[in-house]
Amino acid sequence: MALLFTNKALSTPTTTTIHQNRVGGRSLHRLLPRCFHLRTTSRSDWQSSCTVISSNSQNSDQPKRVTSTDIEINGKSTSTLDLVPIDSNLPRPLTIADLAPAPMHGSHLRVAYQGVPGAYSEAAAGKAYPDCEAIPCDQFEVAFQAVELWIADRAVLPVENSLGGSIHRNYDLLLRHRLHIVGEVQLPVHHCLLALPGVKKENLARVISHPQALAQCEHTLTNKYGLSANVAREAVDDTAGAAEFVSNLGLRDTAAIASSRAAELYGLQILADGIQDDPNNVTRFVMLAREPIIPRTDRPFKTSIVFAHDKEGTSVLFKVLSAFAFRDISLTKIESRPHRNRPLRLVDDANVGTAKHFEYLFYVDFEASMAEVRAQNALSEIQEFTSFLRVLGSYPMDMTPWSPSPSSDTVIVAGSNGSNGQ
Repeated sequence: MALLFTNKALSTPTTTTIHQNRVGGRSLHRLLPRCFHLRTTSRSDWQSSCTVISSNSQNSDQPKRVTSTDIEINGKSTSTLDLVPIDSNLPRPLTIADLAPAPMHGSHLRVAYQGVPGAYSEAAAGKAYPDCEAIPCDQFEVAFQAVELWIADRAVLPVENSLGGSIHRNYDLLLRHRLHIVGEVQLPVHHCLLALPGVKKENLARVISHPQALAQCEHTLTNKYGLSANVAREAVDDTAGAAEFVSNLGLRDTAAIASSRAAELYGLQILADGIQDDPNNVTRFVMLAREPIIPRTDRPFKTSIVFAHDKEGTSVLFKVLSAFAFRDISLTKIESRPHRNRPLRLVDDANVGTAKHFEYLFYVDFEASMAEVRAQNALSEIQEFTSFLRVLGSYPMDMTPWSPSPSSDTVIVAGSNGSNGQ
């Protein structure tokens, strides 16, 4: 089997063949990141060692760097940080360079997710599969490949948020890969403001987190806690990564927006609990597998499809919706996305003033199982007037009831057994 290793110092990648844990006569230890502790005592040990890798492995001699650029969130200038991972005892993300097929020992279901321990995706994996082994990955693409290459059995992918809407980048990944949706989880998002023990809100000079988390908490931070424009907002890749960054660098002028589990993992105190602007903030995750599950009719199912058409006019979309309406099938989602291959067709000079025309893909979720005849007939009819149709998955709906928890101004120090402190 061959792996492609790219050395940033070289202009071209090199391909290396791996045989019996050696690469060109050199030990595989030298090619893997330091966080990937390889043990060759047994196949099961080798399997466990595949838990965590990082697609951008850093040279141990390189100094830690933090760079920033400016973005806008809610109309306000916000910096974005390029964070270099810092060594810690927690598992590190999977490396894209070392994703190789690994034997599955079958003791636990292995679920890949994007982020570091304490991320909301990890919580979604635990809700869907309570006894699973969660595998952190530094990119969504790596999580897909981990399943495709048998390093993981499932991947968890956020696809939409009740406030931020659809996560379009992840829908594009669903098209580029042949994984199947086999389940869904709706997870309430409960944001906390985290800082080092002893730090107060008056000491803060900046707040860091994922851009969506910053946007979802902006009103509360500004109006309730007085963290106005003089306290900078800086965006990072994920919420738990922000908490890890504050903890590892010992930043006493910086707070992170993340989960309470991240506070526990990284030894931070909770300055403010439940700081999301909307207490009903929910993120929907889908579970992905190499093979689809067998659809059933004895419980509520949802089916996700994507289709496109190359015909002019608006009647095609009307016909698609009619195919569902005539069979009494309820839609829970419909959204259009520009086609990646032909995103825009410009008008010519003869049609000045005419709006630009987009080639669209349509994503639809509907409440029916593919085991039902009405769903099969609906898709059979839709195929007649669409140029492309793909079933992304037919899977059980998440029917778990939940209620938003009230926010709190209590300061909680992680690891203090629930005692409060200032």
